[in-house]
Amino acid sequence: MLRRSRRTLQLVAATTLMVTAATACNAAAKTDASDGASGSSGKSFTLVTPDAVGQNEFLKLAVTGVKAAAKTHDGTEKVYESTDTASQQQNVQAAVDTSPNVIVLVGFEFADIVAQQAKAHPKQQFLMIDACTTKTFTNVTCAVFREHEGVYLAGAEAGLLSKSGKVGAVDVLDTPQFRRYSDPFAAGAKKVAAKTSASTRFVGGQSPFDDSARAKEQADSLLSKGTDQIMAAAAAGNYGVFEAAKAKGAFAYGVDVNQCVSSPGTVVDNVIKKTDVAVEKGVEQVLAGRTGTSVSYGLKEGGISLTGLEAGVDSSKCVIAQHKDVLAKVKALRDQIVSGELKVDDPAAS
Repeated sequence: MLRRSRRTLQLVAATTLMVTAATACNAAAKTDASDGASGSSGKSFTLVTPDAVGQNEFLKLAVTGVKAAAKTHDGTEKVYESTDTASQQQNVQAAVDTSPNVIVLVGFEFADIVAQQAKAHPKQQFLMIDACTTKTFTNVTCAVFREHEGVYLAGAEAGLLSKSGKVGAVDVLDTPQFRRYSDPFAAGAKKVAAKTSASTRFVGGQSPFDDSARAKEQADSLLSKGTDQIMAAAAAGNYGVFEAAKAKGAFAYGVDVNQCVSSPGTVVDNVIKKTDVAVEKGVEQVLAGRTGTSVSYGLKEGGISLTGLEAGVDSSKCVIAQHKDVLAKVKALRDQIVSGELKVDDPAAS
């Protein structure tokens, strides 16, 4: 859920809560285009991001996915980087004007814009990543994630590593969508250590996605009661959670990308979303004519994972790299989920 530095958990809402208010960034509109070979007879793909890509790993993966799709189809790709609400609208319009085979958009910020454009341009195909329109359109295909499966595995790590027998989560808001980052964490911990107790605190307030101070306060509340493993699902507030955990010698878990590098020795592991996988598979789905649907990506599809389960974990700066025995048990749980033997309850399921 750390799609970008400003928001970590808005991504989760993006998955199921598709119509929250759009985000305003302060930078002026900026568009960056990257083209493949001109004159190619292959397919054309355009990616529109909600923010500048920069060093944002979540968005960089989306770029990787679009480039891979273009290479597969001997085609071309363009990347339009937005910086605020106005540039998001401008970039989507610019993408529509060039009529590529598929326009790929990352984030809930585009839900309303895409709904308008899809209705106005029924022949243009849109692929939304980590979000969807509230209304179904035959030319809008959506790729969302089953975050709760990865959170469950992180919870299992917490249960196996906890010395106090108390785990917790700092969540943005008390809604079913956001509880995907807290309830499964508790369930995973109790799966491997039945006597584990779990608590959740919510950031809330006027700016729940950007309030590091309130997130830290909620983490301190958990830590004061003996919690020694905390799932950080507080958007930009995650850094406040990490700070609180570090000060008390406790441990935390990040989201979306590898957050261990921001607090080595404190962050155990991360629930990561592979936007490149969702983009590549989503593009293939659109080109195959299976449009107007929403497909979820979890452990089985390779859309959700943990940093600890990926290649390179030894250099990830994640604490979990020091616990190969725990990873072996978590891998077994992952395999059970993938096979269907173990089902993880989704708090957001209707």
